[in-house]
Amino acid sequence: MSQRTAEGKGIDIAQVLGAHKADIDAVLERYIPRRFNRENLEAICGNARYAYDLETATKAMAEPIWEVLDRGGKRWRPTLLLIVAEALGGRAEKVLDFAAICELIHNGTLVVDDIEDGSQLRRGKPCLHLVYGLDVAVNAGNAMYFLPLLVLRDRRESLPQPVLIRAYELYVQEMINVHFGQAFDIWWHSGRKDPTVEEYLQMCAYKTGTLARLSAKLSALVCGGTDAQIEAIGRFAESIGVAFQIQDDILNLVGEKFGEAKGVGEDIHEGKRTLMVIHSLAHAGPADARRLRAILLEHSTDERVIQEAIAIIEGSGSIAFARDQARAIVRQAWQEVETVIPENGAKGKLKAFADYLIERNI
Repeated sequence: MSQRTAEGKGIDIAQVLGAHKADIDAVLERYIPRRFNRENLEAICGNARYAYDLETATKAMAEPIWEVLDRGGKRWRPTLLLIVAEALGGRAEKVLDFAAICELIHNGTLVVDDIEDGSQLRRGKPCLHLVYGLDVAVNAGNAMYFLPLLVLRDRRESLPQPVLIRAYELYVQEMINVHFGQAFDIWWHSGRKDPTVEEYLQMCAYKTGTLARLSAKLSALVCGGTDAQIEAIGRFAESIGVAFQIQDDILNLVGEKFGEAKGVGEDIHEGKRTLMVIHSLAHAGPADARRLRAILLEHSTDERVIQEAIAIIEGSGSIAFARDQARAIVRQAWQEVETVIPENGAKGKLKAFADYLIERNI
């Protein structure tokens, strides 16, 4: 590793994330206003042939979406997009509008995921479908898959046509991938199949890696990256997404406060086949493996039962195994990408960013 890249270890990524948040939120508000008026609704939907109900548009679309967006989140995918632009010698401002794409899609997947899982909490508050009803939540979540296309629509004059076409192709492909990733996850946690480690990693590459990959590849594409740079940066971002999911799964089991928000203990309740569960089922003693599988199928909300499952997983060395896997995935991906990124301050920031996401404790 070069000296300049090594210096990235001293970068405070939490501070970087915080510094970009206001700009990212401003972009989000541009594409989904907090309140609709005639002008901004026409900018999204076009002129009304008859008449718009502005109040209902606000109540049934803007308010539910911002209920989710205002609950926080790390905004790490759009931040990655901005860092990639800097690393390729571009200006973050050039791709700032694209920050809305993956952040809106991501939050849309959370809304739908909570419905599919029957979840109660998201970021410490009742899930959207419990606040607004199933019908409003499904509609708002699905809308968040399509509203980001406005970004590409608005850039149709400023981007070269080949770049614009490729951006649409990336968008379509990754939206397909993220739904296949979710399909695998849903099928497995119903107990229909125990996946292999490789199958789990592919699920993560689609479910969590997809939007990171889309962010990075769009940024590299718009900033004039070569095909080699676009593909290598995309693979690196995907690896960050996979490692991020593994770390999320780890935090799900070792969090300090059971049941406070979606995450802590809930993967056991949902029966999810995480990397740690897969490893534990294969390496725990026969009695422990049978008990763990039974707990996963039980979908218990009893903290004692869930802690019993966590003890089995930890006792089989599966948490340590998952940590090692996450670090190895990012380390290998960085070795592939560092040769195609020019030496600059943002290169070190990109490496520090990846390290932060797999070493974080929140």
